[in-house]
Amino acid sequence: MSKKLHRASAIAVAAMIGTIIFSANGSGASAQNVAADQTVTQPLQAVDQTISQPAPQPLQVTTIPNVGDNAAPEVEAPQIHATSLAALVAAQPQPGELSRELNCLAGAVYFEAKSESLAGQLAVGRVIVARSKSGRFPNSYCGVVYQPSQFSFVRGGGMPGIAKSSRQWKNAVAIAQIAHTGTWRSPVEGALYFHAAYVSPGWHLKRVGRIENHVFYR
Repeated sequence: MSKKLHRASAIAVAAMIGTIIFSANGSGASAQNVAADQTVTQPLQAVDQTISQPAPQPLQVTTIPNVGDNAAPEVEAPQIHATSLAALVAAQPQPGELSRELNCLAGAVYFEAKSESLAGQLAVGRVIVARSKSGRFPNSYCGVVYQPSQFSFVRGGGMPGIAKSSRQWKNAVAIAQIAHTGTWRSPVEGALYFHAAYVSPGWHLKRVGRIENHVFYR
């Protein structure tokens, strides 16, 4: 009888030891899972924080394109946010000396449209710019302006004298800079031709519109 009790006790002890070992293994696996979860979660949080930081924005710089062989070198154009063409004209710098190309462009604006609104002056300036880029006319402003039989104010291969201290010339200089950089859209953008409204040349071209004393075509 004592042998049976001894054997039963031994079996009970063995069962108890097995339960303890099984429980210990289970706790260890759970602890490893928690550690693994923490190890994975922490780097993911770090990545989320890194992505949430706003990336630095590059500065927006507008460059003035070269036009023809005699154009001024490329420079940074001032970032001006104007609510009207008049405000943009007023904000333009008045350089002491213009490049030959801008002088030709401003001269065309002055002689063709100095008595018109700023929109009318810009429309004329943008025609000169569009011609220089079209491949159908000379590729510089001076080439466009001095092309034979194109502009009536050109006489003997030159322009008449200009009152450069006048407000009209200063406006023409500002408009030339705006037309050159393309910082304001002309109401007749893309036009390549214009004539005075009081004449009828009979052109077979697409009419773009009329601004005051000029009719524009492309």
